[in-house]
Amino acid sequence: MSVKGYLIAEAKVHDAAAYEQYKPLSLAAVEQYGGRFIVRGGASDVLEGQWSPPQRMVIVEFDSVDQAKSFYHCAEYQAARKTRENAAEMNMLVISGVESLI
Repeated sequence: MSVKGYLIAEAKVHDAAAYEQYKPLSLAAVEQYGGRFIVRGGASDVLEGQWSPPQRMVIVEFDSVDQAKSFYHCAEYQAARKTRENAAEMNMLVISGVESLI
């Protein structure tokens, strides 16, 4: 059995040009740690409740929660975060997926 780990991030971008420098660095670190983007921006519609639509939502799938945490703490991603410091505010969490038999 395997349980995937999902990194979920909400970004409020203040400096689009600086954020564009962050994206390829982040992508390289995600790929290095076996991650796969499920959502990377895109339109959203609130279907129920008081949710405020995010400016930018990102969901990345990893083979496990530990793998997602390893990505987050790696030197490559920490360097990417440095380029994003004044470009965007980020809320980020990791969550366990549903157990599967594959």
